[in-house]
Amino acid sequence: MPTERKQPAAGERLHKVLAQVGLGSRRQIEDWIRAGRVHVNDQPAVLGQSVTGADRIAVDGQPVTLAAPAKPRLLIYHKPEGELCTRHDPEGRPTVFDRLPPLPTGRWISVGRLDINSSGLLLLTTDGALANRLMHPSNHLQREYAVRVNGDVDAALLERLRAGVELEDGPARFVIITDGGGEGRNHWYNVTIDEGRNRLVRRLWASQDIVVSRLLRVRFGSLQLPRALGRGQYREATAAELASVSERPAPASRPARSSSGLKPTRRRG
Repeated sequence: MPTERKQPAAGERLHKVLAQVGLGSRRQIEDWIRAGRVHVNDQPAVLGQSVTGADRIAVDGQPVTLAAPAKPRLLIYHKPEGELCTRHDPEGRPTVFDRLPPLPTGRWISVGRLDINSSGLLLLTTDGALANRLMHPSNHLQREYAVRVNGDVDAALLERLRAGVELEDGPARFVIITDGGGEGRNHWYNVTIDEGRNRLVRRLWASQDIVVSRLLRVRFGSLQLPRALGRGQYREATAAELASVSERPAPASRPARSSSGLKPTRRRG
C-alpha cells in the first residue's frame, strides 16, 4: 500500500522525507539507502540526496506517494520482561510490535530500546523525525530507571558512579542516584542517565562488580510510566504529552570531562 505525506520542500533531504512518512528513523533509512533498498526515479538513492515533489520514490519496490501528512502519533507502552524491541525475531520470540495497533500507512518506530530482560516505559511513534530527535545524543534527554542490585554498595561506590567511570565505549556516569530501599544485599536504587548507549545502566553497575537483577524504566524525558498502565499495555499519548516531547529541547549543558582523566574502577574485596 502506498505511503502518503506532504509534498517535500524543494531540495528536502531524502532520509528526512522518509522519516516523516514514518517508515523509520533517519539513521535506519540511511542504512537502507546504503543497502540499495531505496530508489529515486528508478535509480538507487545515495546518501545526502535531495528530492522534490516531482521525484518518484520507492522503498523495497513500493512507491511512496507524497500527499497530505498524517498526524503524528505517540504510544506509551509498558514493556514486560521477555519481549524484544526488534521488529522480527528469527527465533520466533515475542516482540513489542506484536501488541501494537495496526496502522493504515507507515509503521511504528521504537524510541530507543529496552533489552529482553528489562521492562518499563517504551515510547513508539509514527514520526521518524520525532524518534530521531528523542534519541539523538546531543539532546541529553534523561532516562530514569528503578534498579534492584545484588552486592555490597557503599557511599564510595555510589560516588564513583556519580563522578564517572571509563567503560569500553567511553566515560559514563549516573546523573542522579537515589536510594529506593530494600533488605540485605538486594537493594533498590533510582538512577538517571542522559544518553542512550546500549545497556548503559547495567554496564555502569557491572563496572563496580554489582549485578542488576531487575531493571524498570520509569521515565523518558518529561514522560513518566503511568501507574495504571499494566505490563504489556499501551495508551495513546495525550495532546499535551505529545507536545511536550515534540518541542525541540534547549541545548543541554554537561560538565566538561576528559576521558583521559577517568580510569576503569572496580571494587576490591
